[in-house]
Amino acid sequence: MGQGLSIKNCDLKITMNNTNHHTEEISTERLIVRRGQPFTITVSFSAPIHNYLRQLKRTSLIVQTGSHPSKADGIQIEFPISSLGDKKQWSTAVEEQDPCFWIISVNTPANAPIGQYALLLHASKSHRLLGNFTLLFNPWCQDDEVFLANEAQRQEYILNQEGIIYWGTENAVLAQPWDFSQLEEDIVDICFMLLDVGERHQRDKDHTQRKNPIYICRTVAAMLNCDEFRGILTEYGTGQHANGTPPSKWLGSSPILQQWVASHFKPVRYGQCWVFAAVMCSVLRCLGIPTRVVTGFTWAHNTNSNLSVDEYYDEDGTLLPQDKSARVWTFHVWNECWMARADLPPGYNGWQALDATCQEKSKGASFCGPAPVKAIKEGDTDVDYDVCYFFAAINAKCQVWIQKTDDTLKPAFGATKYTGNNISTKSVGSERCEDITHHYKHPEGSLQEKEVLDKAYRKIQKLETTSISSETQFSFIPTALEEPVNLFIHLQSKSSLTLGQDVPLSIDVFNHSGGEKATQLVVGAQALHYNGVPITQLWKEEFHFTLKSNEANSLQVFVPYSQYRRELGENHLLRLTAVLKDEDSFYVYFAQEEISICDPPLAIEFPENMVQYQPSTVKISLLNPLFEPLEKCVVVVAGRGLIYRQRKYRLGSVQPESSRELQIPLTPIQAGPRRLTARLTCLQLQNLKSYKTIDVAAA
Repeated sequence: MGQGLSIKNCDLKITMNNTNHHTEEISTERLIVRRGQPFTITVSFSAPIHNYLRQLKRTSLIVQTGSHPSKADGIQIEFPISSLGDKKQWSTAVEEQDPCFWIISVNTPANAPIGQYALLLHASKSHRLLGNFTLLFNPWCQDDEVFLANEAQRQEYILNQEGIIYWGTENAVLAQPWDFSQLEEDIVDICFMLLDVGERHQRDKDHTQRKNPIYICRTVAAMLNCDEFRGILTEYGTGQHANGTPPSKWLGSSPILQQWVASHFKPVRYGQCWVFAAVMCSVLRCLGIPTRVVTGFTWAHNTNSNLSVDEYYDEDGTLLPQDKSARVWTFHVWNECWMARADLPPGYNGWQALDATCQEKSKGASFCGPAPVKAIKEGDTDVDYDVCYFFAAINAKCQVWIQKTDDTLKPAFGATKYTGNNISTKSVGSERCEDITHHYKHPEGSLQEKEVLDKAYRKIQKLETTSISSETQFSFIPTALEEPVNLFIHLQSKSSLTLGQDVPLSIDVFNHSGGEKATQLVVGAQALHYNGVPITQLWKEEFHFTLKSNEANSLQVFVPYSQYRRELGENHLLRLTAVLKDEDSFYVYFAQEEISICDPPLAIEFPENMVQYQPSTVKISLLNPLFEPLEKCVVVVAGRGLIYRQRKYRLGSVQPESSRELQIPLTPIQAGPRRLTARLTCLQLQNLKSYKTIDVAAA
């Protein structure tokens, strides 16, 4: 390899470099580094080097990535070995030299394309492969676009593998565990396979674009999305179970990504919004982009940037299926990723909203983002990417219409629903739920909110000037609703109940008019999918009464468990409705409430102390609150550092109003906070999940 320069071996100093680059949890067997930060290697020679300076002038390093690297494409770079390295570009410097070895520092620029690289030494006319390394984004580097200044946030949004995803209703936010698995060694390879497949679909062979976190986010979102190419996941339709895993059964991202690769990149069945967001979070964290999962309650989906959406009910208060795709979802889950936005005017750095769930849009891809959260809050709806869609989803108003037996539509009073509530994410360094609604919206009713809404209406209307319906598209409330309101109805229930309980409803009706009112009241309960698609009407009761002027009437009724137990749906959501008719004027008044039916508790009990490498026993207990046995009960447990892979235990039957305990022997192999997750399935319950974290003492 050039006279006097014969390579014996190259030590990539994997343990030291990976520790310095915060990748030691991914691997201790291969070199994985972050851009904008040097790494060190030792090159040993077969024979002593006696003329150091002459050999140095004839020696350089080459880095290359991609299947067909070339200097012209910018994915093969050669740079000399010198005594001084330029920190802003690919460079290398000899830190220590000896006749038998050189210790070399290799610097990667903070805007280098991420990828899997080969490192070669070029001496005279010969090339020698020194080794391979993987290059990731670097939120620890100030010059990287994904730089995040706060160390606690970097630990959470890059390195924490134990997540929590929120669901339920805006008045009863529920938590479910998720294992992101982004530091498992095979995941980093799967992430780059994902980029390769996505780029092939897009016929995009320019690997230099991988330096841009915006490009990476959009490529990953396109690959997750069911409508873009042949994505990672197939979206779960109503009632689909055939040949797939229901979305609520998944415990983490790793099995999904591994199944996708094992099936030669066929879409995995099935995912819904929280699964898309969770897998997206895993991939982006693995690649080095700070990412979190966010849930918003009462979300207007597929509005196509329209600021109004309609719901249709029959005269009994039953939500009707719609041909139109725009509807209000009980909750929706998306991502935020942290980056600078040099492509936009100043002020839009920071969290960017990214949504991989399919959207019906008039143009462009069917995913959304990355959209600056600051732009969403300020109503800057003309900003890339898709700010208008996020803004409409959390600021649209929903008007209720009653469809009469002759198919005519009548607006319902008191029924306007406001979207974008209780926007929530997991807190940094804890399992507490953090409300981040103020990042997306000004306080309700404030002057700032009014100014932002006015600005957004003007901008969206300007964008939609070619639309035939642009003149009426943005009026929230039809003029028919400006009639005087004489009656008022209020519906209330508990925000969440345990399965097996009857659902209590409290209905208050007030007559504010100056005269007597004859009324008809229909109260109902309906099972609902989380995306606003009705399942079935479960129960209803009808009342007739007369109210004198300024008189109130209060009713207490119950929806029996026997009425909702069979048709509850996978998300356990009930929509309670009350339709009040003024029999004189034929005005209709409407009230609604959504509640969660919670599974019975699956309790996890750790011993008081757990020590690394010392055998312990964990107790899991299930209380059956029902008046029927839980049959064919199976418990699956998992916990990184506590249990190897997943374990399955068959409990058999749990008799009515009794409990069963399960003793699980385990030996923790990792110290620090460790989470155990348990999932129970039986004939009566599907995918009941529980989790608990313990701090394992180091041995």
